[in-house]
Amino acid sequence: MGDYALISIVDDDQSIRKATKRLIESVGLVVEDFASAEDFLSSGHPQDSACLILDVKLPGIGGLELQSLLQASDLRLPIIFITAHSDAHIRIKALKGGAIDFLQKPFTENALFKAINPFVAMPVTSEQLEGQLLQKEKSKSFTFEQIIGESPVLQEMLRLARKVAESEVSSVLLQGESGTGKDLVAKAIHHASKRADRPFIAINCAALPSNLIESELFGYEKGAFTDAKSRKAGLLEQANGGGTIFLDEISELDINLQAKLLRVLEEGSFRRVGGLKDVPFYARIVAASNRDLKHECEARHFRLDLYYRLAVIQLDIPSLSERGDDVLLLAQHFVDLNNINRRQKIKGFTPEAIRAFRLYGWPGNVRELRNVIERAMILEDGDIISTRYLPRDIVPDTGSSPGHRVNVIDADATISLPRQGISLDQVEKSLLKQALAQAGGNQTRAADLLGLTRDQFRYRLKKLRGTTPGTTTSQQRAVAHG
Repeated sequence: MGDYALISIVDDDQSIRKATKRLIESVGLVVEDFASAEDFLSSGHPQDSACLILDVKLPGIGGLELQSLLQASDLRLPIIFITAHSDAHIRIKALKGGAIDFLQKPFTENALFKAINPFVAMPVTSEQLEGQLLQKEKSKSFTFEQIIGESPVLQEMLRLARKVAESEVSSVLLQGESGTGKDLVAKAIHHASKRADRPFIAINCAALPSNLIESELFGYEKGAFTDAKSRKAGLLEQANGGGTIFLDEISELDINLQAKLLRVLEEGSFRRVGGLKDVPFYARIVAASNRDLKHECEARHFRLDLYYRLAVIQLDIPSLSERGDDVLLLAQHFVDLNNINRRQKIKGFTPEAIRAFRLYGWPGNVRELRNVIERAMILEDGDIISTRYLPRDIVPDTGSSPGHRVNVIDADATISLPRQGISLDQVEKSLLKQALAQAGGNQTRAADLLGLTRDQFRYRLKKLRGTTPGTTTSQQRAVAHG
């Protein structure tokens, strides 16, 4: 085996195979993975494996048959069988054939490493495993790479967010519709910063009554009110020393508390409820809102001075309808997650479902998409998600046959030319505005109405504005609103 132990995995379920490989590699072991027994046998070096993790049911040569073939070739590899089906007969047969262990899917990390440890040069201790898995989970959950999407508008937002993470700015404002992932961006900023080893404290300002938020944020002294039997540190104090406070839905914060929060940001200190002494404060505040705080200020629902103090850096989180084909990447991501959690094997989507996902406006954003995928996977009978179990809002009954495309190009439309004349650019701008309005702001759907691709539609928007390819979404909206 040389200086390392090679672990081989044979499993036709790609999600299980890749997840197991990543887990074993995370502790420094070398892993090869194969989708079939035939691929493993034709690899040219099955004898180099220190241990073989083998699925029982495989296409072509099955797991038990591969075990027999290896024995017949005098290649007695230690085999750990894995299966999603509990069958005592198969289990007994495998163990009699020399298998060293039999793991039921989904298996735990501890069970897996306990099985392979005897065959690696430096076994993984429980302390190592716990520390490495915690670090891996932390990294996986809170890095910018965990935020899925390739659209230019998302990538530009993430580029700016990374700069924020690296800076020492004390307050950040995230604005975006509900379900766009503002909480994920806040966590990614924290964990990509020098504050990563300090606490990340989150509070939803809309979830707590106004009379409780103050004591939750600032804490209280003993005797401050009837039930205050002892001093309690608030969330600001828990994050003190360089952590991050995430204030979600900050627009719901009571106007009086807004004044106290402004004092914290400007003076770097606060007082507990019932307290007489200032408590120094050093932490970053990341605030988030699904409302336009500037408009809330104009309506006198939010303090303008607090808005300006929070918006030293403002990041606008794009809606799913602005992100183009990111919806398909996210849909496949949620399928992969549910395949693991629910032990399903959904392979993808029908062309009709893909088209429906592209054209729908997704008012609930990523959260709505996640719920739609979960619902479809629970109800779907086959291994492909069709439009059958998608909500009616996503697949409206248009009265046309599947795949039939109706757009303005198919219609016998006439446009009356004014006596004084009109520029073609004005006509085109008017049509683009009407298409966007009819599509609820969804550029993909608007493009479809005009018989254009999404890229062609976006190009025409930019051309009419005289912009470069880097035009922002807010600028594109300006075209739509004249």
